[in-house]
Amino acid sequence: MFKHILIPTDGSKLSEAALHAGLQLAKEQGSEVTVLYVMPDYSALMYGGEGMVAYNPSELRKDAERMADKVLQAVQDIARAEGVNCKTVRTMNFSVHQAIIQQAKDSQCDLICMASHGRKGIAGILLGSETQRVLVNSSVPVLVHRPVV
Repeated sequence: MFKHILIPTDGSKLSEAALHAGLQLAKEQGSEVTVLYVMPDYSALMYGGEGMVAYNPSELRKDAERMADKVLQAVQDIARAEGVNCKTVRTMNFSVHQAIIQQAKDSQCDLICMASHGRKGIAGILLGSETQRVLVNSSVPVLVHRPVV
């Protein structure tokens, strides 16, 4: 039995499917749920053809926060419709997989339920996978939800 499930989301249809699966599992198990949205960290310098590109990091951060809030509000609506209470968290990090693993530890989760595109071969190597990175580096068990093809 799982006491606390972490469900990372990016607001995509794929992660929404994993959200539904994780919420259903939590409902069946009577588990706590935390849903995490990792905002990109724009503090790294950006370079263009002419050198450093001027940008306003505070505006980029505000945009990321607005997007996170929009996604997490939709998560709350979905969870309410499914009859599951959930806590939502947003964090900013350059490394999505590290943020997921850290949140699982900080929230004392005993399961991470997340989506995977299921890419294989060259596509998997070139595009990488945050799910794969979480699987390799997490001490918390990971339930991978893959789309039906």
